[in-house]
Amino acid sequence: MDLTLSPAEEAFRDELRSWLENNHPGHEPTGDEPGFQFRRDWQRKLQEAGWAGVSWPEDYGGRGATLIEQAIFNEEVVRARTPTPANVLGLAMGGPTVIAHGTEEQKRRYLAPILSAEEIWCQGFSEPESGSDLASVKTRAVRHGNEWVVTGQKVWTTLAHHAKWCMLVARTDAEAPKHKGLTYFLLDMEQDAVQVRPLVQITGEAEFNELFMEEARIPQENIVGGEGNGWAVAITTLMHERATLAFGLQVSLQIELGKLLEYAGQTRGGDGHVTSADPVIRQRLAQLMIESEVLRLNAYRSLSATMRSGVPGPEGSLGKWHWSEVNQALTELAMDISGPRALSANHDWAYRFLRARANSIEGGTTEILKNIVAERVLGLPRMR
Repeated sequence: MDLTLSPAEEAFRDELRSWLENNHPGHEPTGDEPGFQFRRDWQRKLQEAGWAGVSWPEDYGGRGATLIEQAIFNEEVVRARTPTPANVLGLAMGGPTVIAHGTEEQKRRYLAPILSAEEIWCQGFSEPESGSDLASVKTRAVRHGNEWVVTGQKVWTTLAHHAKWCMLVARTDAEAPKHKGLTYFLLDMEQDAVQVRPLVQITGEAEFNELFMEEARIPQENIVGGEGNGWAVAITTLMHERATLAFGLQVSLQIELGKLLEYAGQTRGGDGHVTSADPVIRQRLAQLMIESEVLRLNAYRSLSATMRSGVPGPEGSLGKWHWSEVNQALTELAMDISGPRALSANHDWAYRFLRARANSIEGGTTEILKNIVAERVLGLPRMR
């Protein structure tokens, strides 16, 4: 694995870094709606400059960037601390899935509004009683002529309250084996049969939602990848999600670790000494530095595997699982360093600690990711 960038890749990094320095939008405003509009404006600025969907084919509005250049992009936008684009799920998951499995008509219809953030996308996979077992979904889709009638419930649906389209997995054949009876739909969220209810988190935010469908209508042409092939299409979506996360997460962790090192050097404990002088604290900080470097190198190893195969593989699950554990350990250490200060409602590290509790659940639970790594990376026997 050669980590040396080519002259063209170095030029790509320099161009992007310069553009980000000159076009950074500043701090995101508080509040859901102001923050969302801020992120939408930022994505439009990215799109106008050719920085949205950088790895998408040029024919569909992308830049045609290589996998290495996509990784560079993910690193640099996190390093510059830019806002997350409003249509992040469309850019990172929906668009690549349509490119891989969609018809030419679907590509022409959906990809451009994803890039411009004109149409926001959400993901309708998880259900209240299905948990991480995607194949056991209960949401049903029954065909009536040239459309499908969908009834069911989804949960943890990020951006559903802003979304125009939902990447929906529903059961279309109750008699088929559970992995075979699924179909991948694009659901129009703007219909009376679709209701969205926010889920308030421990931090007080409501990033996630419940999604209710009561005889919602989906035209036949909104199936992606063919009837009954929903499992394979959904796996493509998930592989892109975890592959995209890897590089941004490892850079984000390095930034947070740098903040924690500085914080430990400025904060005094009950004995009057800075906490970074405590040998136990120093050992925990050192372990986090080691884990951060392992995370970085594994991200590159996963990228190398993707470059060989041409598509994201199960290795991305390892990066997400590892990051979840390290980020939670980092915020736990920050709370220990803070001591009584952590009880303050507006304490920054207290917020990060609370938000990190979701890391081992969102984007694939740690338990499921361990199964994926065991079975599909290490080749261990399938769990019964």
